[in-house]
Amino acid sequence: MNPRKFQSILLLVVLIFFVTLCANAQSTQTASTPPPPAPAAKPASNPAPIKLGKVTLSGSLRLRFESWDWFESNTAENNYNFGAATLRVALSQQLDKFEWQVEAAAPLLIGLPDNAIAPAPQGQLGLGATYFAANGRRDGSVFIKQGFIRFKGLGGDKASSLKLGRFEFSDGGELTPSDVSLATIKRDHISQRLIGPFGFTHVGRSFDGVHFFRNAKAGNFTFVGARPTEGVFQLRGWNQLDVDFYYGSFNKGFKTKTSESDFRAFALHYHDGRRVLKTDNRPQAVRAADTENIRVNTLGGHYIGVTNAGKGKADVLFWGAGQFGDWGKLNHRAAAIAAEAGYQFGGNKTADKIKPWIRAGYFRSTGDGNPADNTHGTFFQVLPTPRPFARFPFFDLVNNEDVFAQLRLKPHAKVGLRTDVHHLRLSNASDQWYLGGGAFQKNTFGYTGRPSNGQKTLGTMVDFSLDYAVTPTTTLTFYLAGVHGGGVVERIYPNGANSRFAYLELLKRF
Repeated sequence: MNPRKFQSILLLVVLIFFVTLCANAQSTQTASTPPPPAPAAKPASNPAPIKLGKVTLSGSLRLRFESWDWFESNTAENNYNFGAATLRVALSQQLDKFEWQVEAAAPLLIGLPDNAIAPAPQGQLGLGATYFAANGRRDGSVFIKQGFIRFKGLGGDKASSLKLGRFEFSDGGELTPSDVSLATIKRDHISQRLIGPFGFTHVGRSFDGVHFFRNAKAGNFTFVGARPTEGVFQLRGWNQLDVDFYYGSFNKGFKTKTSESDFRAFALHYHDGRRVLKTDNRPQAVRAADTENIRVNTLGGHYIGVTNAGKGKADVLFWGAGQFGDWGKLNHRAAAIAAEAGYQFGGNKTADKIKPWIRAGYFRSTGDGNPADNTHGTFFQVLPTPRPFARFPFFDLVNNEDVFAQLRLKPHAKVGLRTDVHHLRLSNASDQWYLGGGAFQKNTFGYTGRPSNGQKTLGTMVDFSLDYAVTPTTTLTFYLAGVHGGGVVERIYPNGANSRFAYLELLKRF
């Protein structure tokens, strides 16, 4: 048997054994002291803190087995499995005037494919190929994921705090609404669109800088100025990149007896000083000659709301952003919008039991229509976490048009089901099919582009996920997705334009 296939299968066996062990432990606990059933929409409780004197020890272990069947290539391996484990351990202390935390991360990649990179334009055939391209045969590392001190009550103002050091940050996640449905929408459809830790990857990213936060009755004001670290797909996560951003937002929540809503206005400046080959639709020779810095400004905001409607609950979402600045030697002008709506059924026995929630939405970002002019018109997603918006990561929010429908079910307090259908097109056929999530290496831009060949249809994706709370601190996730590729994919992968992605993940928090 191929050694790397044996390693990934071994991880799957360990993962299943771990799930069984946790489930048995929970069954034993239930037999002796049955806990009351948790509310259907209430998130899992945090684990009891482990105290080492006055210091708290906490962390998590995540195991994942991934199975990829990328669009077919006859020059590289598009069908493979691999595994990964990520251990995070933190020490922290809460005091009256300040708090501190130091967290280490130890990611391990198991059985990566070593022949899953095809010649251009087919390129990397799934994320297993991306990890291998970033690390070669290196399979593990240890680094400081977070290390910060947060000062509370600045100048006697209890609403203000200042964090200095290395930390994680997600734009749009400044405030968490009290309504669980609204909090879910904000987490899965607003937060991390432009700035995020890319936590779905086995390494992730952090930010070195300053984070000011003031939460008062008038609203929340947030400012972050920071540099991202290396990481994401690269196991080495110690160093900063020559990239910086400055983000400011005002966030305000509104609540009545029958509704709750959330509003945010934000401004973001991004600067990339790395001398790397930019990814856009210009010829390679022209891009190679452009070593000027990228400076992109983004202004935008969102509104999300839920309200009682009939026997159920209705929700809406609006998000939009405009961009201007410099894309190397080019002027940068771009924009993106999102509009979504949903309804949670209630008031009858079946609906109250399975809690159906249907949602639908539309997203569009601009693409560049003329690679020969002086303007770069492709919306730039900066440093996001793509996963919430592209659960099968064969697309992102760059030069993208997405029409989707979604169904969520909650048949049990411990079980959550979700299925999505996305019809995806390129916004502009003169631009490219982009993939990525922003800067993560000194010599890699962070986005790749494949030619559209004059086509617009990227494909139709259908996916399904199951989340099961094995215990209050242990979650099991199964995900399966399939893609029927459209004209863009067919021109690049003539041997087969269908793709599949599945994974099984266990997350244990302590």
